[in-house]
Amino acid sequence: MSNSASYIGKVRSVTGSTLAIELDANIGSTLPIIDGILYRVGQIGSFVKIPFGYVDLFGVVTQAGSDAIPEKLIDQEGIGTGSRWIKATLIGERTGKEFERGVVQFPIADDEVHLVTSKDLKLIYGGFDEKKSIVVGQVSASEGLAARVDLDRLINRHCAILGSTGSGKSNAVSVVLEAIATKEGLNNSRILLIDPHGEYGKILKYHSQIFKVGADTAKGEKELYIPFWAMTFHEFINSFPGKLNEKQEEYIREKVLEKKIESSKKLATISKEEAITADSPIPFSIKKLWFELDDFERQTFMQRAQPETNTLDKTDPGDAEALKSNKYTPAGNGGAAPFMNNSAQGILGFLNLMRNRLLDHRYRFLYKLGDLTPNLDGKIASDLDILIKEWIGAEKPITILDLSSIPSEVTSSISGSVLSIIYEFIYWGQDLDVGGRQTPILFVLEEAHSYLKAGEKSISSRIVQKIAKEGRKYGAGLLLVTQRPSELDETVLSQCGSVIALRMTNSNDRGHIRSAVEDSLSDLVELLPSLRTGEGLVMGECVKLPMRTKFSKARESKSTDPLVSEQWVKGPLTDSNYQKVIVGWRNNEF
Repeated sequence: MSNSASYIGKVRSVTGSTLAIELDANIGSTLPIIDGILYRVGQIGSFVKIPFGYVDLFGVVTQAGSDAIPEKLIDQEGIGTGSRWIKATLIGERTGKEFERGVVQFPIADDEVHLVTSKDLKLIYGGFDEKKSIVVGQVSASEGLAARVDLDRLINRHCAILGSTGSGKSNAVSVVLEAIATKEGLNNSRILLIDPHGEYGKILKYHSQIFKVGADTAKGEKELYIPFWAMTFHEFINSFPGKLNEKQEEYIREKVLEKKIESSKKLATISKEEAITADSPIPFSIKKLWFELDDFERQTFMQRAQPETNTLDKTDPGDAEALKSNKYTPAGNGGAAPFMNNSAQGILGFLNLMRNRLLDHRYRFLYKLGDLTPNLDGKIASDLDILIKEWIGAEKPITILDLSSIPSEVTSSISGSVLSIIYEFIYWGQDLDVGGRQTPILFVLEEAHSYLKAGEKSISSRIVQKIAKEGRKYGAGLLLVTQRPSELDETVLSQCGSVIALRMTNSNDRGHIRSAVEDSLSDLVELLPSLRTGEGLVMGECVKLPMRTKFSKARESKSTDPLVSEQWVKGPLTDSNYQKVIVGWRNNEF
């Protein structure tokens, strides 16, 4: 076989799955032509083949040059003098026409090493079941060979798409999602994309239902509502500015629980009272809660500790619906009547901030919920099941939650709350067809570093860690998208069975990617700075071999950079548009 055009050298050392290979001094060229195709010997990331009886072993080249010579051989006479070396890591084997990750047999010294030709690559990369895989582009090493990834492993084992700004990250995400959305036969595919910048609505408009604050119904968008009463108590309290001590927080928790128990009796299906907690997704009137808490703090009494002697001004009564406080005669000085309410919790300042937040137009998505808004008695016209059906039961396979109009200070909390609501739903519905086990869901988290920062204990970090660790059992997959993997929680990143890494120049970010992939492939991470725009390394569970891929081109999106050379040569700007921008800015409208 050493006379074969694909022969390049011999194995000289085997350490675990790492091979030291000495290239044959007699090979005619490092650019051989086989069957009319030009190959390059020793390229980092390229593959080599070791014929081993009825089995072919395959490895990926991770190092080339003198550094690839094993230390134990350096001192031997003649080693390294005029010779060329490469280092490769074994990653799989082929028996007949079947290729599998992992190796059962290992080569020995002097076994021959050959180039992997296009014919070999087609057998390896073409071994996917077309019904269970999607095409995302072309294999860079073999023009015309489709780059396929295993759909089950991509979603069930979680995935991360990582790349610097301008590397083609948004395009890769769009291509993957569009490939899923357009795949024939996937009638019940469910994808929930959290989009903090509103950049995917245009590119995926034919396959998605968009929810956003200030929706343009003429474009088919729907208003985004996130019910405050479906949030956990901790996140509900954190949606308001101001601080509470532990005693004050527990006091409000008890009042929320009381309100939820009262409201539960007005639901179409009455809940068991003993099962209700302050975290239960049961509607209640936030205005009535505020009014009663505020009223208790303001009360004064003509006789100390005698509520029936309160000094309520009945000529100008308060109004819970209008968030207007009751008026009481101010407490006297020096121990004179009227007397203060000694049972008050000292939360009046917090309640004033709470009122301001409830009146803030920017937070209408949280407190003014259309048919999901409870009246003062806690009754609602529409319940949570209708909302969740709109989110993950729509006719279109992708649901985009556009958070671009949501105030940045609550983006993390809102993202986590949405994930928590959906995850709890698919968990409790796991035995039904709408649950996760029978109809899995893929959560796509764009700009994940902005609300999954390492070391933070926010709800978004906690729920994503929970999905990463437990989601596979309940049909929840994760697709994390970020340009700063070094800022991501390492626990979450390490749970991603597949990594799609695009161009990455920052050494700290590459270090985190290296720690997230299997040790045998960590050297491939050094390829990242040299990748072309739109090109990425696909590694892990979803592919049989690491695959350098040129992703297909998706439709133009907001993330596409404006062409300065074209935009700056246009005519004069329109003066009236300055006013239009200010009006839109003030109204939160484009």
